[in-house]
Amino acid sequence: MSASPESAAHRFFAQRGWNAFPFQEEVWQAYADGASGLVHAATGTGKTLAAYLGAVNEWAAAYPDAAADDEPEGLTVLWITPLRALAADTEGALREPVEALGLPWRVERRTGDTSASVRKRQKEQLPTVLVTTPESLSLLLTRPRFREQTADLRLVVCDEWHELLGSKRGTQTELALARLRDWHPHLRTWGLSATLGNLEQALAALCGVGEEKGSDRRLVQGHVEKELVIDSLIPAEMERFPWAGHIVLKLVPEVLEVLSEASSTLLFVNSRAQAERWYQALLHAKPEWAGALALHHGSLSRAARRFVEKGLKEGRLRAVVCTSSLDLGVDFPPVDRVLQLGSPKGIARLLQRAGRSGHRPGVPSRATVIPTHAFELVEAAAAREAAAAGRIEPRRPVEQPLDLLAQHLITCALGEPFDPDTLYAEIRTAYAYRDLSREAFGWALDFAATGGPALHAYDDFRRLVLHDGRYAVPTDAVARRHRMNVGTVVGGGQVQVQYVRGQKLGLIDEGFLSRLDPGDTFFFAGKALELVRVRDMVAQVKRAKTRQARVPSF
Repeated sequence: MSASPESAAHRFFAQRGWNAFPFQEEVWQAYADGASGLVHAATGTGKTLAAYLGAVNEWAAAYPDAAADDEPEGLTVLWITPLRALAADTEGALREPVEALGLPWRVERRTGDTSASVRKRQKEQLPTVLVTTPESLSLLLTRPRFREQTADLRLVVCDEWHELLGSKRGTQTELALARLRDWHPHLRTWGLSATLGNLEQALAALCGVGEEKGSDRRLVQGHVEKELVIDSLIPAEMERFPWAGHIVLKLVPEVLEVLSEASSTLLFVNSRAQAERWYQALLHAKPEWAGALALHHGSLSRAARRFVEKGLKEGRLRAVVCTSSLDLGVDFPPVDRVLQLGSPKGIARLLQRAGRSGHRPGVPSRATVIPTHAFELVEAAAAREAAAAGRIEPRRPVEQPLDLLAQHLITCALGEPFDPDTLYAEIRTAYAYRDLSREAFGWALDFAATGGPALHAYDDFRRLVLHDGRYAVPTDAVARRHRMNVGTVVGGGQVQVQYVRGQKLGLIDEGFLSRLDPGDTFFFAGKALELVRVRDMVAQVKRAKTRQARVPSF
């Protein structure tokens, strides 16, 4: 099959008055050829549609006369996103061509935020397109019927692959992909990224190793003309500019002048404490901007973050002070300027953040570095030169984490009892475990089954039993405990912050809270708050009328 000029993708583009970029055509054809691969292209140039519409083309060509109620019975496209906060936007983007073309596909997401009613429906029948996270995918692998429910799976897409690649979450994704490919040898896997320096290694980690696991793999570079402007804000009096510090507020007037020139701006900072301080400083200097200036970071409540994201999309916000919580994937067309406060901490991160502005083909992206001390002007100049030369730092995959391997063994056993020799061969097709020795595999298996030499005396650590040559999970209690702890993200102690009357504001570090007494004030969620009491791991607060408050440590 080929991606013909009359394909569903071309019809969708024609409806919108668009012309496909050459790299999008290349990906559609590669998918039609049965290939897997990695798409590396600038932010805002259409990588999502490049990866997704190949599967749409294939299905529409196979079922040209499908009626509105001819929904496929199983999962066809699995979309893995690194952040559940991106899942809602991704779901909407994937639903758009389905509705425009009148396909009988159901597009849904499955994350920790999915309602119980949707989970129950998905347990009986998965949608045609499912947007999920690595952790939720691992949970799906624990289902006894998941192999059957994915019998028609054709495509897995790993969005923002660079974000996963250098962490154990990326390794967790590699193991899940190895399992899916073992079940469905003709499965195609595509990754999307805009900022990677080690493309060949990233492609190998995405597609796995071994000739029998899909040797036809493509690296597609999206050479789309997109202007990128990176500059720096130079202090008017360098001799009085500080030589150290990371929350220096000396340039607030200059930043306000830049914000006044743009219609919508993202001001990126490198910590949540920095975000709280700068938001307060800007609002104090421009009180008339109340309602048009917002704050966004990962400790805020989901409702607060979604409210800010909606305001950005609708063009109602002049500026948002944010952390890496807005680094990835979310499309905000009104944003025409990005400011980076302090060192960007890497070329890839600077490019990623710059791409949040002008997030459309043909529109320039602009990022301005705001130094917090004099030496950061040198860093900004070096980053600008490196970005212009295309020297992007690599994201190295994690090699053979045995703790994650032990967890994965229990995940597999929950889905269906496994033969150790067969599973060992499967795991070695994951790039991270390509050189896994039989001894290391045996250690992980023994640890999962008995707790190993250190913990074998405790019944709670006997999580696998051998029966007829296959390992299985012995009890429902072990299964429940495992499902509650799947994943690699380790969080510190956090306490919910909410008003006395009940509105939740977000999460704050338990260590910081322990240093406060009732009546103390602190800044959080862009507000000055007074601690009233701590009860049942909830910090109850009320609004405080003061500018002399502490800033939480995050």
